[in-house]
Amino acid sequence: MIGERLLALRRDADLTQDDLAAILNINKHSISSYERNKSEPPDAIKIAIARHFDVSVDYLVGLTDYPVPVSQLAPVLRLPAGFPREALPELMNYAAYLASKAKK
Repeated sequence: MIGERLLALRRDADLTQDDLAAILNINKHSISSYERNKSEPPDAIKIAIARHFDVSVDYLVGLTDYPVPVSQLAPVLRLPAGFPREALPELMNYAAYLASKAKK
């Protein structure tokens, strides 16, 4: 999965394998190997790739199809187990209240 996504990201950015290798401070052979799924980049390189292309590591490894980095997504509030669905509108109203209060 990472190979196809890396190849697409690199081509969309109009970079050669040499260009990307220089950016990531690795050799061209490594880029070629990653793109052909012959080897998988170490975590540090995955992070560098994600930062360079402004995508999430989850996107690179195929956990999501959304390339937007987590830092750019809206915050997520995890509700306690068993939270009643019928209480969601009240919770949303309270969240809106808190947001408006914080702006003042």
